[in-house]
Amino acid sequence: MPVSNPRRDVLVGLCCAALAPLGARAQGNWTPVAGTDYIVLQNPQPVETGDKIEVTEFFQYSCPHCFAFTPDLQAWRKQLPADVAYVRVPVAFDPSRQPHSQLYYSLQALGRLDLHDRVFSAIHVEHHPLLDTNQIADFMAENGIDRAKWLQTYNSFSVVSEANRAVQVYTAYKIDGTPMLACDGRYETSPAMVHGSRPESLVVMDFLIDKARKERRKK
Repeated sequence: MPVSNPRRDVLVGLCCAALAPLGARAQGNWTPVAGTDYIVLQNPQPVETGDKIEVTEFFQYSCPHCFAFTPDLQAWRKQLPADVAYVRVPVAFDPSRQPHSQLYYSLQALGRLDLHDRVFSAIHVEHHPLLDTNQIADFMAENGIDRAKWLQTYNSFSVVSEANRAVQVYTAYKIDGTPMLACDGRYETSPAMVHGSRPESLVVMDFLIDKARKERRKK
């Protein structure tokens, strides 16, 4: 596991913390503060979305906070402007969780990301770990994906490469807890940074998207 640091400690502390009540902050009636509500990356990361502002969601299928954040993110993504591209990067701090990363990129390769939320539910509601290759294949077959085709994709060079590359990406971003959101390779925020409030973290992201848009126009 990553070594402890202030940002990670906040995320760990969130496990037993009650969500803060929504007030003026959740309604957007405040200006997010760098170093408190979001982080400015000392080493900006490259983005691959061209003219579009890149929003990156770092998640773990095994993370209960990521599971809880999913409905908020679903609603928020539907309202994103046309100049924003949304990207997910699976995180596996523990190498034993790497099958989840391959699982995600297999769904992406097969055009079946409609099962993304179903995977979360299987793990957190039905208590299926989905870490064993055969268990994963059986689950996918139960959800309409040909078992042989799934295994071929899951074990393919391209999917394994994507899963390995994800490690490089979240390491470069210095991700030490999930869920975490990044904006245009320059900023990060999370519910833990704004008193454990998922809606407030998305208000911060709206602020950061607008900030990134203005910065791009100056170039």
